[in-house]
Amino acid sequence: MGRIVAVCISEKKGQRKKNVGKGELVPQHGLAGDAHAGPWHRQVSLLALESIRKMQAKGLKVGPGDFAENLTTEGLDLTALKPGDKLKIGSQALVEITQIGKVCHERCAIYYQAGDCVMPREGIFVAVLQGGPVQVGDPVEVVEK
Repeated sequence: MGRIVAVCISEKKGQRKKNVGKGELVPQHGLAGDAHAGPWHRQVSLLALESIRKMQAKGLKVGPGDFAENLTTEGLDLTALKPGDKLKIGSQALVEITQIGKVCHERCAIYYQAGDCVMPREGIFVAVLQGGPVQVGDPVEVVEK
């Protein structure tokens, strides 16, 4: 089992996200108030703090939200998950993994600074099946593989 270490949103796509500490996962929509939310398969993005630390080890001054992820986790190997796996987040929310990584059509600022970016390989995307509140410290656990 892992835990949430950041809940991040942005008003526009293409921006780093800001850790707001808590939010609401809305069924078939995503994280309320985030520019990426909507009726599609990448409603919410997750990235592990362990992945961010890889980029910090390369000398980058980055943290949660800087890779445009909505939820930053710790203690759960997101790279071991597959599409169709389900996660329980907090006390109520249930999400289903829909995509692992993404194709970056344009190189982001992180890539140009470090020559690499972990989000395309280690980030995951989910659809919200059952909504609920989410906040820093909430547990994240795999409930179905």
